[in-house]
Amino acid sequence: MGCCGSTESKREWKPLEEHSCTDIPWLIIFTLFCIGMACICGYPIATGGAARLVFGYDSYGNTCGKNNTKIEGVPLSGRDMTENKFVFFLDPCNLDLINRKIKSIALCVSKCPSTELTTYSELKQFALNNGSNLCSYDLTPTRYTSYSSERSTKCPKLPVPPSKSVLLFRRCIPTDISCYTQFAKAFMTFVSDNTVLQRVISGVMASKEIIIGLCILALVLSLIMMVVIRYISQVLVWILTVLVIIGSTGGTGVLWWFYVDHRKALNSNATSVFGKEVASDNVKALLFYAIGATIFTVVLLLVMFFMRKRVALTISLFHVAGKVFIHLPLLVLQPFWTFLCLILFWIYWIGVLLFLGTTGTPVKNNSTGVVGYEMQGPLQFLVWYHVVGLIWISEFILAFQQMTIAGAVVTYYFTRNKSQMPATPIISSMARTIRYHLGTLAKGSFIITLVKIPRLILTYIHSQLKGKENACARCMVKACVCCLWCLEKCLAYLNQNAYTATAINSTSFCTSAREAFLILVENALRVAAINTVGDFVLFLGKILIVSCTAFAGVLALNYQRDYTVWVLPLLIVCVFAFLVAHCFLSVFENVVDVLFLCFAVDTKYNDGSPGREYFMDKALMEFVENSKKMGWKKPDDGGGREMKPMARGTLA
Repeated sequence: MGCCGSTESKREWKPLEEHSCTDIPWLIIFTLFCIGMACICGYPIATGGAARLVFGYDSYGNTCGKNNTKIEGVPLSGRDMTENKFVFFLDPCNLDLINRKIKSIALCVSKCPSTELTTYSELKQFALNNGSNLCSYDLTPTRYTSYSSERSTKCPKLPVPPSKSVLLFRRCIPTDISCYTQFAKAFMTFVSDNTVLQRVISGVMASKEIIIGLCILALVLSLIMMVVIRYISQVLVWILTVLVIIGSTGGTGVLWWFYVDHRKALNSNATSVFGKEVASDNVKALLFYAIGATIFTVVLLLVMFFMRKRVALTISLFHVAGKVFIHLPLLVLQPFWTFLCLILFWIYWIGVLLFLGTTGTPVKNNSTGVVGYEMQGPLQFLVWYHVVGLIWISEFILAFQQMTIAGAVVTYYFTRNKSQMPATPIISSMARTIRYHLGTLAKGSFIITLVKIPRLILTYIHSQLKGKENACARCMVKACVCCLWCLEKCLAYLNQNAYTATAINSTSFCTSAREAFLILVENALRVAAINTVGDFVLFLGKILIVSCTAFAGVLALNYQRDYTVWVLPLLIVCVFAFLVAHCFLSVFENVVDVLFLCFAVDTKYNDGSPGREYFMDKALMEFVENSKKMGWKKPDDGGGREMKPMARGTLA
C-alpha cells in the first residue's frame, strides 16, 4: 500500500508479456468506500428523507401520502395523510430567493384547487366537496366563514390562485404566472431599464438556431483537427519557432531603440524640471525592460538551439499519434463516454445530497412553529463523506479514461505486426483495466483527492476573506492555493505516466510511478520539448477551432443586423468550441505522452541490433537514425538488461 515498502530494485520492462492484479488493498478500500457511498444513499431512503423530498411534507413534519408518527412537542404531527398526497402552500407567491424556498406554511391536501377561490365561502365549499382542507388542520371547514383572527395565519391568502401538481414532485404550483408578479415585474424592470442587456437577450433568443449550428460546427472542427494536426504539425512548429524568435528579438530591439531615443531627449534639456523627473523615470524603466527582454531573448535562443533536435521528436510523435487514431478510431469516443459517466454520477450525487437535506431529526422552530429536519451528532459528517466521494470517484472516472487510452496505445506501440492487434483494442484495454488495475486507479485518484480537498477548502477561505482588511492572510492563503494547484498538476502528470507504466509492465502504482519518474528524468530535455512545443501546437489547434467557429458566427450573425449586440451569442459559441476542442485534443495530448514513454523505454532497452530490435514506428525510427548520425547517445540502460520481445497471444 505504501511507496516505501517496495523492495524491488531496477527491473526489466516487459511490455504485454503478462498481466497481474495490482494494488489489491486499494481496490478493497475503494470498494468499501463505494459501499459507504451506497449506504449514505440508503440511509435517507430507510429513514424517510427520500420520501419527504419526493412526496413532500407539511410544516408540522407529516409526510404527505403516508401514515406518520407523532413528533414530541408538535401537536399537529403524527397524522394519517394517506389520502392527502399533495403539498399546498398558503402563500405560494412568497418566494425567498436567497434561501431558495417558499416562505409559507405547507399543508398536505387531497386535491389542488384547479380554479381560483376568492372568498372563504368558496374555501369552505371546496373543502366539503373534495375533502381537501386548505386551512390549518386545527381549523375545521365550518369555521372558515366565521370571522376569526386565526384565518389570517392559518388560511391561505385570498384570492387562492388555481394550481396543479408537478410531475413526480407532488407540490401544488400556481398555473397563473401572475402569481409571481412582483418577481416578474422586478426582472422586467431591470431588463427594460438596461437597454444593452435587453438587446443581448433578444440577440440570443433570435439566434438560437445559429448557436446550435455553430456548436455542431465546433464539434466537427475538433474531429477534423485531430486528423489533420499530424500532417501540419511540422510546418506549424517551425513557423511558430521562427515567429517567437523574430518577436522576441524584434521586441528587444524596439525597447533598446526607445531607451536610446528617450535618453537623447533627456540629455537635450528640452523639458521642464518636472518633465525631466518623468523622463528620467521612463528612461530607467525602459532600461530595466530592455535588459530583461535581452536576457529573456538570449535564454530563449539558447533553449531553442539546444532543443532543436527534441522538436523533431515532438513532430515524429505527432505523426505516430495520428496513425494511432487511424488504427484506434474509438479513441475519438473517449470524451463522450467519460462525460456521460461523469454526468450520471453527478446527477446521482446531487440527488443523494438533496435526500440528505430532508433527513435527520425533526427540529421545531419556536418562533414560527415550523418543523424542519437536521442531521445531528456524527451524522453531520455524512455530508463531508459524500463530498469526498464526489472528488474521489470523479477522479477515478478520469483515471479510468487515462488507463484505457494508455493500454490501447501501449498495445499498438509494442505490437510489431499490426495485423495481430485485437479487433477492438479499446474494449480490450477497458477489460484489462477492469480485471487487473482498478486498485491502481483507486490509489492514483486518491492521491489527487488528498491534494484537491485542502486546495478547495483554502479557496473557500480565500473567498470569505475578500473585503477583509487582513491582506497578509489573504496573500498567504492565495500562495498556499497556488502551491497546491502546482502540486496537483505535477501529481496528475506523474499519475498519467504511472498508468502507462502499469499498462506496460502490470506493476503496482508506486513501482510504476517510480520507474516512470526515472525514465522522465533521464529524458528531461525531451519531456520539456514535448510539454512546451507539443502543448503549444495543441493550444494553437484549440485557438484555431475557436477562431474558425467565431468567424463563422460573425458571418452567420451578419444576416441579423437588427441585433447589433453579438457578444453573448459569440461568447456562448466560443466557450463551447474551446471546451469541445480541449476535450478532444486532450485525448490527442494523452496519446502523445503515452507514445513518448513507450519510445523512451524502447530506446533505453533496445538498440536495433538482432535480438534487440526496436518496436517503434518508421517515423520514430527515422528520428533515431538521424540522431545517431548527429552523435546522439542512448541513455544508460542500467546494466545492459534488454527488454524482452512481446509474446504472442497475450494482448487480450
